[in-house]
Amino acid sequence: MHKSKSRVFVMSFLLLSFCLVLAQSAFAAMNDDVKHKVVIQVSSDDPRTQNIALNNAVNLQKALGQDNVAVEIVAYGPGLSLLTKTSERKDRVASLAMQDITFSACSNTMHKMERMKGKKPMLTEGVQVVPAGVLRIMELQQQGYAYIRP
Repeated sequence: MHKSKSRVFVMSFLLLSFCLVLAQSAFAAMNDDVKHKVVIQVSSDDPRTQNIALNNAVNLQKALGQDNVAVEIVAYGPGLSLLTKTSERKDRVASLAMQDITFSACSNTMHKMERMKGKKPMLTEGVQVVPAGVLRIMELQQQGYAYIRP
């Protein structure tokens, strides 16, 4: 009889533990769902357009709170110039990367630039490389990111 009570206690404890883990996962998923997510495309080398993209990212963080919005700026084609060490905005990009704004550089564009110029562009600190900029934008949209193109 004692073994039976112990078995019931253990099974109840395991079931309760499982329910708590499940509830914690559901709560975390709900928090992710209410979090705002935005991807900003930069495919132009126009300084004004690039500044607007950076301003959009900063303004979203100010309006919603840095912890309430995920912002990723994806640059490809001529827009990749925003993320290079030769960019006039390199210091701002590095600073924003430290403030939870993600920057993604298109590997396809980098390879094309390497073929044309003989070397890959050097990227600003805090910039990640993705296989293809347009693919990254598509993936993020499938994950519920809103799309912005200044």
